[in-house]
Amino acid sequence: MIHEGSQKGKSAYAISKELGISKNTAKKYMNQPKAEHGLKGRTKPSKLDPFKPQINEMIENGIFNCVVIFERLKDMGYTGGITIIKDYVKPFRPARNAPAVRRYETPPGKQAQMDWGIAHYIDEKGVIHKTPVFTMILGNSRCKYVEFTKRCDIYSLLRCMVNAFEYFGGVPEVVLTDRMKTVINGSDAGKPIWNSRFEDFAADMGFVPKVCRVKRPQTKGKVERLVDYVKDNFLPGRRFKDLHDLNSQALEWCRKVDSKVHGTTGEIPLEALNKEPLLPLPDKAIRDKYRWETRNVTRDGFVSYDGAKYGIPWQYSGKEVRVRICGDFFEAYYGEVRIARHKVEYASGKIVWLKGQYQGLAEKGGIALPLPFARKERTEAVEIRPLSVYDALAGVISNV
Repeated sequence: MIHEGSQKGKSAYAISKELGISKNTAKKYMNQPKAEHGLKGRTKPSKLDPFKPQINEMIENGIFNCVVIFERLKDMGYTGGITIIKDYVKPFRPARNAPAVRRYETPPGKQAQMDWGIAHYIDEKGVIHKTPVFTMILGNSRCKYVEFTKRCDIYSLLRCMVNAFEYFGGVPEVVLTDRMKTVINGSDAGKPIWNSRFEDFAADMGFVPKVCRVKRPQTKGKVERLVDYVKDNFLPGRRFKDLHDLNSQALEWCRKVDSKVHGTTGEIPLEALNKEPLLPLPDKAIRDKYRWETRNVTRDGFVSYDGAKYGIPWQYSGKEVRVRICGDFFEAYYGEVRIARHKVEYASGKIVWLKGQYQGLAEKGGIALPLPFARKERTEAVEIRPLSVYDALAGVISNV
């Protein structure tokens, strides 16, 4: 304490008053070098010391199980416990995580990685819900795209990929993904058997699909880290009104984090994105094709979409219609004709009625098309004559 006071520039008199000692005592120790603690540097012998060469030999032979080492040392005369064995072996023990992999840096425009994650949120009633989250990241610039959905089926996957390509302003040459069922149906001789719908989508968009090796998700480590980043950085404490609001905040968050210098590349992702020679986007008609889904209209005139039920004119009951989300609206088409348009409802279980949904149903008995009736044609009118006319006519004919 005297030395600490001296280092702060205090006088011997000030130190003596502060510590309650004499001025001469304070001055005495201020002029003496600080002595090393008497116990410093002392080593306490351990019961394990004589057996460390044997432990080192076991470690060299790949034995890291401390129970096994403990049993063998007891046979050699060891009388200590297992805890000090564990403390000694711990620095030599190999890491339990996945094997080390080589880092691959892809050229600009070459590759994007995509994946699904499962996020959680609490509703206004305190109930915990799960929601899928789609993530895609460009391998070179590290530019990110995040979208929350109600489902992670093939329709949602393709729609999210189209949205991601439009957000990036182009299509990468290769898209690397997990071995999900919406992408591949299996493998043959080590080669993936592509889902036909996903294969057609890849051809239309112009990218080459690739899947990571079996049980090696670390080969797409960039997007794996992005999923964790969304869960740990974006979601905690966030408040949102509905799915549309959550996705708007997610894109704003993507632009915010991509406006900062990336820790690995040392560049700003949004600026690096401008240098990526992405393939041009296909025509809008091709992109919009993958925003459609098909639904069957129920007998009571509804289609289900993302947990909500939307009203359809009763005349289309039992028919297959095409549906999509266009901006803030749900639209249903039969052929090229739009038959219903509703404001999107994000609450599951909600029923959205259509004005005039059942108009004319009672008059036609619920039958939209005419029944297969036979038709009786109108007969021509026949002139009716008295029999005397025919008798007279017969007499004339006989005289002739």
